[in-house]
Amino acid sequence: MEIHKDLDRLPAFKNAAITTGTFDGVHAGHLKIIQQLKEAAQKENGESVLVTFHPHPRLVLQKDSKLQLLNSFEEKMELLEKQGIDHVVVVEFTKEFSDTLPEKYISDFLVGKLHAKSIITGYDHRFGKGRKGDYKLLEKLSTIYGYSVHEIPAYVLEEITISSTKIREALSSGDILTANECLGYDYFLEGAVVKGNQIGRTLGFPTANIKVADPHKLIPRYGIYAIEATLPDEENGAVYRGMMSIGIRPTITDNREAIEANLFDFDKDLYGQKLRIRFKKYIRAEEKFDSIEALAVKIHEDESVIREWFRSR
Repeated sequence: MEIHKDLDRLPAFKNAAITTGTFDGVHAGHLKIIQQLKEAAQKENGESVLVTFHPHPRLVLQKDSKLQLLNSFEEKMELLEKQGIDHVVVVEFTKEFSDTLPEKYISDFLVGKLHAKSIITGYDHRFGKGRKGDYKLLEKLSTIYGYSVHEIPAYVLEEITISSTKIREALSSGDILTANECLGYDYFLEGAVVKGNQIGRTLGFPTANIKVADPHKLIPRYGIYAIEATLPDEENGAVYRGMMSIGIRPTITDNREAIEANLFDFDKDLYGQKLRIRFKKYIRAEEKFDSIEALAVKIHEDESVIREWFRSR
């Protein structure tokens, strides 16, 4: 898969089959569109071209948006890489780009830059200034520019909307099993390990404090989780089981959000390294205890519960 970020230096795609969208999550619903895209490209003996936008349009057009993303940009590219797409074109989304007249969007962008031979889009897709471009306009101009238009079934679009909402709600409520089922993979986050207050070490549970780079990444509900962790820079690809705490640490009362992972049977120094966390199961909500000692007792219980859960799988 080739990734293109400069619209002025795009190759001349061969009989390009094109679809556009944000594809946040690259979940099971999105994969149906991607499959349709690849089939259209194969039918035309051409190349599949997925067009996505960065930053997310809502972050540009709605400045006060509290949008939470399932994937960072890098994560989305990694997930798309696995789908057998020939090209991904990343459009820098700006207010100016959104103000492109619909006819110019088709003639200059879809045809002029992407060399569209076939376009896969939803019946309710809107584009261009005032969101006045639609499926009917694409069909109307298809005879002029020599491309075909293929409709994404309404049930697929509905499934994507429902799935995306369901995934976000599930993560926000701690329903990791439902989120992972809808995604088709374990929900994950990645960040650098930074120094914390090292209270976990004094309790006998040294933790890796993770700073997630993307401020719009959706952080699951506060609480305790069973996790699997990998070090992306580690060549052997080892998977480490452990537990994670997400929350404001009410017993310690510093009220700062912390994402802390304790990896079982692991004693390496992780400071400055990247750690990827895959969420496996929600264990319990965050609690405030009467003392640090009571907290330590509960953490021991959490470890036992999580180790037993992994053994039972």
